[in-house]
Amino acid sequence: MIKRLLIAIILLNFAYAKAQSEKFTLSGTISEVSTGETMIGVNILIPELSAGTSSNEYGFYSITLPAGTYKVVYSFIGYKSILKEVVLSSDTQINIEMADSDEQLDAIVIKADVERLSTKSPQMSTNALSIETIKKIPVVLGETDIVKSLVLLPGVTNAGEGASGFNVRGGAADQNLVLLDEATLYGSDHLFGFFSVFNPDAIKDLKLYKGGIPARYGGRVSSVLDIYQRDGNKNKLSATGGVGLVASRLLLEGPIEKGKSSFLIGGRSSYAHLFLPLFDIDNKAYFYDLNAKLSFTLNDNNRLYVSSYFGRDVFKVNNLFGNTFGNSFVNARWNHTFNNKWFANTSLIYSDYNYGLELDFVEFEFSSGITNLNAKYDLTHYVNDKTKMRYGINSIYYEFDPGLITPTTATSPINEKQLTKKYAWENGVYVDGEFEITDNININAGLRLSTFNRLGQDNINIYENNQPIIFNEELQIYESVDPIETTNASRGTTLKTFANLEPRFSIAYSLDSNTSFKASYQRINQYIHLISNTNAPTPFDLYAPSGTFIDPQKGDQIAAGFFKNIGNYSLETEVFYKTVDNRLDYIDGADLIANDAVEQILLKGEARAYGLELLFRKNKGKLQGWIAYTLSRSEQRTPGRTAEETGINNGEWYNAAWDKTHDLTITGNYEFNNKWSFGANFTLQTGQPITYPNGQYEFDGLFIPTYEARNSSRLPIVHRLDLSATYIPKPNKTQGWQGSWVFSIYNAYNRRNAASISFAQNEDTNRNEATRLSIFGLVPAVTYNFKF
Repeated sequence: MIKRLLIAIILLNFAYAKAQSEKFTLSGTISEVSTGETMIGVNILIPELSAGTSSNEYGFYSITLPAGTYKVVYSFIGYKSILKEVVLSSDTQINIEMADSDEQLDAIVIKADVERLSTKSPQMSTNALSIETIKKIPVVLGETDIVKSLVLLPGVTNAGEGASGFNVRGGAADQNLVLLDEATLYGSDHLFGFFSVFNPDAIKDLKLYKGGIPARYGGRVSSVLDIYQRDGNKNKLSATGGVGLVASRLLLEGPIEKGKSSFLIGGRSSYAHLFLPLFDIDNKAYFYDLNAKLSFTLNDNNRLYVSSYFGRDVFKVNNLFGNTFGNSFVNARWNHTFNNKWFANTSLIYSDYNYGLELDFVEFEFSSGITNLNAKYDLTHYVNDKTKMRYGINSIYYEFDPGLITPTTATSPINEKQLTKKYAWENGVYVDGEFEITDNININAGLRLSTFNRLGQDNINIYENNQPIIFNEELQIYESVDPIETTNASRGTTLKTFANLEPRFSIAYSLDSNTSFKASYQRINQYIHLISNTNAPTPFDLYAPSGTFIDPQKGDQIAAGFFKNIGNYSLETEVFYKTVDNRLDYIDGADLIANDAVEQILLKGEARAYGLELLFRKNKGKLQGWIAYTLSRSEQRTPGRTAEETGINNGEWYNAAWDKTHDLTITGNYEFNNKWSFGANFTLQTGQPITYPNGQYEFDGLFIPTYEARNSSRLPIVHRLDLSATYIPKPNKTQGWQGSWVFSIYNAYNRRNAASISFAQNEDTNRNEATRLSIFGLVPAVTYNFKF
């Protein structure tokens, strides 16, 4: 009897131990109940185990747990959280539909915020703003703007009012990888920076990586702005839009087959130019863009998406000249779930950027552009509850068209000329893993191998001693060299090959559930260069691939930070140091327009940036917002290639054109009641570096200015206050027509911030004088937004 009892106890203990050791996977897809839209970044929490995960870019989640019965919480900001009791005795698939918090459904409410930092995650140097937050931020002309919202965060600036692009941690604007539905955009602005290219009604999610960039991204050394468009409403036809003083927008979405497929199409256009003839002004400046997407749920394991964007800017002045430019792309994506642990995404993407210039007074047109075709495959493996692996490969074929010059009349003095097209092939393969080493230590480690092949082309220049630039020691200047001959090579020929390993690593050490220290290191190579002699990107700038005379930029960055959640508040502090090798600089007197041999005007230098970032947020309550401060330095230098050469600025470090030592922003939104909410943001920045003339001399009756060292002075300090008020007449109305009014004042106290300072001789006094150019004073605006 005792023997049998002992055997039974042993068998029970064995069965219990086996049950405890068994693990099963809980997985599924999370979508919004009213639209069928998949949801990114939904938190899946298992409180008993202090474990959790989040849904990926396509709404898929997977987590492996020991066998047992658990209460699983699904939560996301603005939605009713869902509590499900799950008996995990085998692999289980649970698809979740989440309801807007306005809808009256039985569910628990757990506050979660996509913008609130995760102290346990090793990911750092990342900012995520919800579209709801962005729409509450006052901006110029009253139009919701994603890029202008990002510059309110630490480490992100731009080149001033009315300037295109943005700068991240002291990097140039061309060092940012901007993705919309995985497609590369080469310009992020309309009307030279007054608007961004992103229609806020069409955007589902965005994330800005300033450092610790995962290995799945490559090609830019400063940052990644990753934005996803919405899929479209699978359940009913609906519309969203807005009418403003200078621009309007409309977005339609609805089911193709209810519950299984959907379409989304949205358009925007500005129309201020239509009123210019009333003031006898013969100028034009407007933009238009179009977003479109088709989404198909083929079955539980397969989804197909086709998304596209087309945008154009048009600018004309007094029948003298005009230009048209913009981005476009088409992306076909296939999501496939192999099983509860393996998820794949395959994409085929075509994108381009085109620029056209028409000069009526000299009777010719100029057009240029960059086109690429990108094939990529990404695979995610949810190994277990402590490990997630990602693998991928992508291949991009480039065609660079530096310009086609075409006469517009038979009497034009210009002959048709096609500048030499250039071709390249960029490839990348990566492996990336997230690992929970202990309860306190989490790491993310990855490795990317990137290659770049410069392919054959017509008119390859051959130079004596392989030097397209020489230094004139007598005049102490650099001069371009004419080639001694030219040759051709077929497109299948490789002129130059680059191959680089790019390690990425980040680690988080958690003191408790609300406090952690993090550190990261990244190396990234950038093979595409933007050649510009302005502080911010313009359509006149020239894209050039690496090759025989141009090496890829090589960026290294280290960062460390302290992160703390304090009740309704959060604190993020980071320090960073970044270096970039092979940063291109142009020689004095360089001519970039229609230049068919840019190697004759470029020198190779280096750049560095370092700084401290602070971000203090209030995440809950009627008053929400943040205080962001950045103390940083961004410099570059281009030393001489030999001891006899002076380089640029005598080879000394000088301030980058976008360097801003101090950058303070205060952003807040107050919900007064369910009808009224108020927003404000205050900006205080160091003025941009500038090069002033420091004297002049007379030569042959002309007065020739001399200049100080490059970027050794600064424009005056920049500060501005913006205000907004949002009024919702019927806040409880959830069906039919729903409208709201947004009233805003940009630059409320009419600060005349200097965009530039120019020097000229006063015709009356014959004395030199400085003139400040300010883009905006006080700008009131009103926008009516609606949906139905």
